[in-house]
Amino acid sequence: MSAVVDTTAAEAGATPRAALSFGEGGRAIAFDRHGDISLERFRGEVRGVAATLPDAPYAINLCEDRYRFLVAFCAAAARGQTTLLPPSRAPAVIDEVIAQHPDSYCLGDIALVPAPPRYQRLPATLPQPCSPGADAIALEIDDAALVAIGFTSGSTGHPKPNPKAWAAFRASTAQNLAALADLLDPTGSTHLVATVPPQHMYGMEMSVLLPLLGPVAVHGARPFFPADIARALHDAITPPLLVTTPVHLRALLEACRFDPAIALPPLAGIVSATAPLPAELARAAEARFGCEVRELFGSTETCILARRRTALEAAWTPLPGVRLSPQPDGTAVHAPYLAQPVVLADLVELQADGRFHLRGRNADLLEIAGKRASLGDLTRKLLAIPGVEDAVVVQLDGAGVRRIAALAVAPTLDAAQILRTLRTSIDPVFLPRPLRCVAALPRNETGKLPRQAVLAMLQSASSR
Repeated sequence: MSAVVDTTAAEAGATPRAALSFGEGGRAIAFDRHGDISLERFRGEVRGVAATLPDAPYAINLCEDRYRFLVAFCAAAARGQTTLLPPSRAPAVIDEVIAQHPDSYCLGDIALVPAPPRYQRLPATLPQPCSPGADAIALEIDDAALVAIGFTSGSTGHPKPNPKAWAAFRASTAQNLAALADLLDPTGSTHLVATVPPQHMYGMEMSVLLPLLGPVAVHGARPFFPADIARALHDAITPPLLVTTPVHLRALLEACRFDPAIALPPLAGIVSATAPLPAELARAAEARFGCEVRELFGSTETCILARRRTALEAAWTPLPGVRLSPQPDGTAVHAPYLAQPVVLADLVELQADGRFHLRGRNADLLEIAGKRASLGDLTRKLLAIPGVEDAVVVQLDGAGVRRIAALAVAPTLDAAQILRTLRTSIDPVFLPRPLRCVAALPRNETGKLPRQAVLAMLQSASSR
């Protein structure tokens, strides 16, 4: 029986408890180039690591290896600790999270220089339940336990904390399993490879919670370059599911097109999130890799709430139980696992059949000289210029009418050429000034562009 939906029977008045993982001990929960890792081994190593953890209310999980992240996450939960998920593992970001939670410690699996305060590194060989006190550690927790605090990416400002209870994670994971059911192997564990870090909420949902609570085995690596992604996919014994982002998918498609040495095995499907997936990219990937590309929509605040097959449809289908309520400043999201509605800055247009279209973000809307536009649409028009490989348009901080600026990656063009072409598709009042050509945009591990990093790059480029 699945821990996603079943709760351990509780005595009258007792807090319901739920298992940290579902299934029999022989099922695969992870895999690597050496083969599958069983749930029995995983549970033993969770108990072993849990016995070594310090007493503290919070743990910052910095593990690079995804399997070790799973072990550390469950070990902390079994000890009653909340895992903090910073939006980046940059030292300054970690220091900020520690400052907000001074009674926390850091847990990782590699040597960090400089090491963050109170850093505990997992040993090369994970301890087994023979460790002192390990046998007494239960692998079920209160359903209401606060197991994680996720932080927004900072793409629209400073990261904000979002607490996550185990009951909410279980409920949202049940929805995700249902949304992906036709891409999963009905006869056993589906092997999954993810390019996104487990510290990001999308990575947590797809590459941590799915293998913990569903018939999924996740690859321990977090491949970044196309050759590494292909290598990890070949480690799967059945057609794997690739969980990725538009940035990684574009790079993988280009590499497979021009480098015959990079070839993918048959795939169960491709899942994409964290940024809008262009329909033409989805169609090209489906044609090249012979499988469906399914785009998911969600946020750190709400978890995944809708899906679509971007190559064939523009409208989003909400997951079961999710209801959207448009309002002037964004959209209220209602879901069974949310204690109260969450208001997102995204603007939606509802259809009669319950599906919806995204119409940009409230913060992206511009009104200058009585004319309206959106930063998202301006960015899309900039990206449509031949020779522009990557780009972003932002509105600068300041009082009154705030200027629009842009960064573009265009090795064969200069700013003047780009602006001349851009004049043909947008109103002159929305032309970005300045527009800076750079070698690469400051994307984070999931392909997003934190606003502060974009502003810093604009400032740096203007000072040269």
